[in-house]
Amino acid sequence: MSLAALATDISLSTRARRVAAVAAEFADAVDREARFPREAVDAMKAERLLGLQIPARFGGEGATTQDLAEICSILGQACAASAMIFAMHQIKVSSLVEHGEESAWHIDFMRELAARQLLVASATTEGGIGGNMRNSICAIEILRNLDGDTCRLNKDATVISYGTHADAIMITSRSHENAAPSDQVMTVFRKGQYTLERTVTWDTLGMRGTCSDGFLFVGEAPAVQVFPKPFAEIAAQSMLANSHLLWSGVWFGIAADAVARAQAFVRAAARKSGGTPPPGALRLAEASNLLQMLKANILSGLRTYDEARNDPDQLSSMAFSLAMNNIKLASSETILTIINQAMIVCGIMGYKNGTPYSLGRHLRDAHSAQLMISNDRILANTSTMLLVQKPDTSLLG
Repeated sequence: MSLAALATDISLSTRARRVAAVAAEFADAVDREARFPREAVDAMKAERLLGLQIPARFGGEGATTQDLAEICSILGQACAASAMIFAMHQIKVSSLVEHGEESAWHIDFMRELAARQLLVASATTEGGIGGNMRNSICAIEILRNLDGDTCRLNKDATVISYGTHADAIMITSRSHENAAPSDQVMTVFRKGQYTLERTVTWDTLGMRGTCSDGFLFVGEAPAVQVFPKPFAEIAAQSMLANSHLLWSGVWFGIAADAVARAQAFVRAAARKSGGTPPPGALRLAEASNLLQMLKANILSGLRTYDEARNDPDQLSSMAFSLAMNNIKLASSETILTIINQAMIVCGIMGYKNGTPYSLGRHLRDAHSAQLMISNDRILANTSTMLLVQKPDTSLLG
C-alpha cells in the first residue's frame, strides 16, 4: 500500500504527529536560514493534509475546523513556521469550500487540490492601504472574448507568504475599475498564470520560515476563476473565523511546547537537588494555568463557529465578529505571558540557543501574533461595534 493510501487509514492526529516529527527536525535550521520548510510541507503532502478540508464528494476528507485547529496545535509544538503555513493554506481552502460550490471551475479546482495536494497562498494586503484587507486599490480587468472571458490583475502585494512556493494564489482586488475600495472580489490564479517580482525581502524577528516576501503580482487567467460571491461575504463568513481560530491553534501549540520545556526543566532540576524544586517552579504553575485558559478560549471559539457556520446571517452579525475578534485578541496576548513565564522558569538554559530548554524561537515567533492582523486595528473595529452592539453577559450563551 502506498503512503498516500496508508495515510487515509490512520487518524488525523497520528498523521499530523508524523509531520510534526519532520518539522521539529528542521525547525531550527528553517528559523536560522529564514528558509521555506520544504521537508515539513512535503510531509504534509505525503500525509494528504493539504486537502483535508475539501468535502469527501470532491476527493477530500471533510475535516472540521476543530480537526484543523488540533493539527495546527500539533505542528505548532514542533515548528511555528510550518504550522502557520498549514494554517494560512487552510484559511484559503475554507473560502473555497464555503463559497466555491456555486462555480463549476472552483469545484474542479477543489478536486484537483485534493488529488494533487496543492499549496494555496494568499495575497490580501496591498501597498497604500495600511494592512486593511477589506480595502483594495488595484482592480481586476475583465476582457470579453468570443472564446471565453479573461481577467487581468496587477497588484503591489506587500506580503505573500510562501508565494514563490505556492501552487496557486488567492488574491483580492476591486471588482472593476470604477468600484469603491471596499467593493472587492477574490480570484484564484494558478501557477503559470502569474509572475512575481520580489519587492520586499522577509528578514524578520520570528516566523522566518513563512517566507512572507512582498511582490509585484501580474496575472492573467480565465474570468471563471473569480469567485462569484463578493469578498465582503467571503471575509465575514469564512475567513474571519478560520483566521482567528487556526492562528490561535498555532499559538497554543507554541505556548504548549514552551510549558512542556519548562516542566522538563523543573523536573530535571528537582532530581538534581533531591526533590527541591528550583526557584522558578511557581512560574510553571502560573504558566500552566494560563495555558488552560488559552485552551478554553479557543475551544469556546470553535464551538461558537460550529453553531453559526450554517447561518449566513449569524456569521455576518456583529455579535459573531465580536466573539471572533476577542478570541484572537486573548490568544495573541496570552501566549507571550505564558512563554515569558516559561523562560523565567528555565533561566539561562531557556535564554540560550541549542539547549533542550531553549525558548528564544518560541518567543520570537509568538511576537508575530499581535501583528497578524494588528491588535490595534481589531480593537478599533471592536470599539466601533460596541457602540451599537450589547456585550454578551450570559455565562451559557
